[in-house]
Amino acid sequence: MDDTKLKTHIDNFKDLPGGLLPLMHAIQDDLGFIPEESYGLISQAMKLSVAEVHGFVSFYHHFRTQKSGKNIIQVCRAESCQAMNVKAIEAYIKDKLKIDYHQTSKDEKFTLEPVYCLGNCACSPSIMINDDVHGKITEDKIDQLIEEYK
Repeated sequence: MDDTKLKTHIDNFKDLPGGLLPLMHAIQDDLGFIPEESYGLISQAMKLSVAEVHGFVSFYHHFRTQKSGKNIIQVCRAESCQAMNVKAIEAYIKDKLKIDYHQTSKDEKFTLEPVYCLGNCACSPSIMINDDVHGKITEDKIDQLIEEYK
C-alpha cells in the first residue's frame, strides 16, 4: 500500500463534512480498491473507529477491498434483467471466466460484480464493462465482448 497516496487523499477530504464517501471513491479510483490496512489511518483522520470504516466499506457494494482485474464486469440483477433471463447470462459468464462474483480471473483481466440496476431496462439483460453499458446481452455477445476487452 502506498501511504503517500493514501495520506494525500485523506488530507483532501478529512475536514470536509461527509468526506468519507468521496475519500473512499478517491482511494478506489486511484488504487483500484480500498486496502484493509488503510482503515487505521482513515479512522484516525475521520475520527471514526476502525469498525465504522469497515462497516462503511462493506455496506457499499461498489467498494472493493482487494485488487481487481483490468476490466470490471457488472451484471445487472434488477427485476427487468431477471425477467429477461439474466441468470443464464450470469451463469455463462461465471463458467466462461471460471470465477464467481467478487472474484478476479486468473489472468487478472476481469473481475465480476453484481449490480442492482444499470438504468438500461429497455435493453435487458444488461451488463456494464468498466464504464460501458451493453444491452440485449446474449452468450455470443459475451464471447465477443470478452475478446474485445482482453
